[in-house]
Amino acid sequence: MGVRENGNMSMTITEKILSRHTDLDEVHPGMLINARVDIALGNDITAPIAIDVFRKSGGKEVFDREKIVLVPDHFAPNKDIESAEQCKIMRDFAREHEITHYFEVGEAGVEHALLPEKGIVLPGDLVVGADSHTCTYGALGAFATGVGSTDLAAAMLTGELWFKVPETMKFVYHGKRRPWVSGKDLILHTIGRIGVDGALYRAMEFTGEAIRELTMADRFTMANMAVEAGGKNGIFIPDEVTEAYVRERAGRKYKFYSSDPDALYHSVIDIDVEKIEPQVAFPHLPSNARGISEAGDVRIDQSIIGSCTNGRIEDLRVAAEVLKGRHAAPGFRLIIIPATPAVYRQAMHEGLFDVFLDAGAVISLPTCGPCLGGYMGILAKGERSVATTNRNFVGRMGHPGSEVYLAGPAVAAATAVAGRLAGPEQL
Repeated sequence: MGVRENGNMSMTITEKILSRHTDLDEVHPGMLINARVDIALGNDITAPIAIDVFRKSGGKEVFDREKIVLVPDHFAPNKDIESAEQCKIMRDFAREHEITHYFEVGEAGVEHALLPEKGIVLPGDLVVGADSHTCTYGALGAFATGVGSTDLAAAMLTGELWFKVPETMKFVYHGKRRPWVSGKDLILHTIGRIGVDGALYRAMEFTGEAIRELTMADRFTMANMAVEAGGKNGIFIPDEVTEAYVRERAGRKYKFYSSDPDALYHSVIDIDVEKIEPQVAFPHLPSNARGISEAGDVRIDQSIIGSCTNGRIEDLRVAAEVLKGRHAAPGFRLIIIPATPAVYRQAMHEGLFDVFLDAGAVISLPTCGPCLGGYMGILAKGERSVATTNRNFVGRMGHPGSEVYLAGPAVAAATAVAGRLAGPEQL
């Protein structure tokens, strides 16, 4: 272990945040710790299970009604009777326990876009959510990770959970990005390089001059997909970009942490972003990534632009820039899904909806929708979709005989125009 002159062990940002949520002065990889939770999150798939466990455990009160967040977003507004029952369980529990942060329909959106937008998750927080993409909040300089529904129940009861402190892999991104290359392209390239288990139960720390130039939207995208490389969490060192984002949103105190210069890492991986072009991940793994120029002639039936990965206003602006003055290919289905009501309203006010509608798109209400095979764009056998979502496993978006190709909003929009996999520069 690296040791500073004062005798204290050097730590990464992940280790510091974890230690600050215990009574320990320091932690190191492999330690089992019991840590205090700042935010515990559940959605309409996972929260009902956690609520059942909570009640069977004899739970009478939640540990803190302001630190529990419930968001029905996967199948909401309810697509069928079963999803209506799931959401009712959440709604009734939120009312019973006077949960402060319960968001539904007109106030709801895709959870991992909604929480940062509302200032619920902040730098330095320890966040758990019964959803694997809870790691999104690492973009703010928080430790955030997905847990099972039983763990969520324990967190709602006690406000604490046990963790094994992960080792950290440091990814250093050098150089200047090429045109149309976004955070989605950087993370797809990274996952393609190390594989879907390349960071298994490790923290993925993203740094370097190319990272410092990224918007918060791009950082959220990268942190969101850390789990697709097996990561326990993805995390960024907060900076002035972070500060500008959280300053207007925060309703409570927050703290910036950083890694010590002599902190020890499992490994350090250098990546030259100048060599990265817009990416597309072929079926059926996020790691099956290649540059769009190497995609070949692949016919596509549908494009999905949205999700917790790429449904923010910045993503919609990129898509609109590609689509302006153009129209989707004949018979092509172009579906735009703003991630939150605020994103929806902003896109509407900026005239992006006109661009999308003129291009032949349909605009959805905020929802996870087709990302997990929910609704609003399910695929039939033999159909192919390009999507700005985060997973392209077999049957992820519908029939097991369908295919999903992952990409950023620029490629997803250009593909809609071409009717086949394409980047903006190929139009």
